[in-house]
Amino acid sequence: MKSTLIAFVLACFALASPAHAQGAPDTLGKIKASKAITVAFSTDSLPFSFVGDSNKPAGYSIDLCERIVNYIGRAIGVSDIKINWVPATAAERVQLVATGKADMDCANTTMTQTRLRTVDFSSLIFIDGGGFVVKSNAPINRFTDLNGKKVAVIKGTTTQARLETAMKDRLVNAQVTLINDGNEGIALLASGAVDAYAGDKIKLIGLVVQAKDPDGYAMLNEDLSFEPYALALPRGDSAFRLEVNKALTQIYVSGDIDGIFGKWLGKLGRPSGLLAAMYLLNAIPE
Repeated sequence: MKSTLIAFVLACFALASPAHAQGAPDTLGKIKASKAITVAFSTDSLPFSFVGDSNKPAGYSIDLCERIVNYIGRAIGVSDIKINWVPATAAERVQLVATGKADMDCANTTMTQTRLRTVDFSSLIFIDGGGFVVKSNAPINRFTDLNGKKVAVIKGTTTQARLETAMKDRLVNAQVTLINDGNEGIALLASGAVDAYAGDKIKLIGLVVQAKDPDGYAMLNEDLSFEPYALALPRGDSAFRLEVNKALTQIYVSGDIDGIFGKWLGKLGRPSGLLAAMYLLNAIPE
């Protein structure tokens, strides 16, 4: 009886193993066969990911991803990988990667435990914090001053969730207006339809710089959240994730990151001590 049971268990395992193996993604193999990679990006997340003057994706994260793709091409023996750029919101980008419709996300996506349920992430590429932009002449100087006010935030983002939690914890009764992108948030703030726009601070700075009257806006000093950015990748594909992280390591240790940072964020000064430490701690040794 015992030997029969063992044989049955082994037979079931043998049948189950191929199915399990087939379920694991092989992104590198797909890229090598098609000589192309599909990358989801943001159209309005200056300076990380946006549509530039040449009507092509541009920004800090875009530069990183283009270097990563070149590194992957050398690793798999494909000299010129075509990048198929797919514009999408933060929630859409994660979903595109989770469903296999995109091979990588390239923008200002925050790595969270919730998102890790459906996708994997690369090593960190940036650290930001959530905050608020208001009219410079508005009587709003701190988070609690938003009580009774209207606050815009992009739906489906980590900022939305953290704004709602902060309002509950600090007993701030503000009306939340859900929007689709940053340009809509600035437009609503400019028209007076909302009193504040919540988002990642660097992105808010980028939007204000592009506004018709940049001096008409101000950033609150308080941080709403901590935002560790990374690239969303297919869940369970350790080989692809390793090549992405090896590429990021090369960018960090070679000093290439200095040029990328200076190009897109140089006006804000040198990288903070925290960001510099992030680059060092996310450089994976051989």
